Amino acid sequence: MSLTLKSRITLNDGHSMPIFGLGLYQAESSSKTIQIITDAIKLGYPLIDTAEIYKNESQFGEAVKKGIKREEIFLTTKLFTTEGGCEGCQKSFKNSLEQL
Repeated sequence: MSLTLKSRITLNDGHSMPIFGLGLYQAESSSKTIQIITDAIKLGYPLIDTAEIYKNESQFGEAVKKGIKREEIFLTTKLFTTEGGCEGCQKSFKNSLEQL
């Protein structure tokens, strides 16, 4: 089996997700990052990976506002919980949603 940008893996719940994507670790929080995200999606990258701690989740949101169809993208993000526990996770989740 050859792997392509369209290759997917089936999860335990029956849903599938792309195997390949663009990771935003150490990507600047700038208009350049928005353009990189937009270009990657136009080139066929189906997954964008970010995290609250990367400080660039809002660039994904801006790229979507520029006309990228949200349904065409599989997004992963990671929570940053310095406070820990359920409340810390909920706070981190809400922060990510606001940025995205």
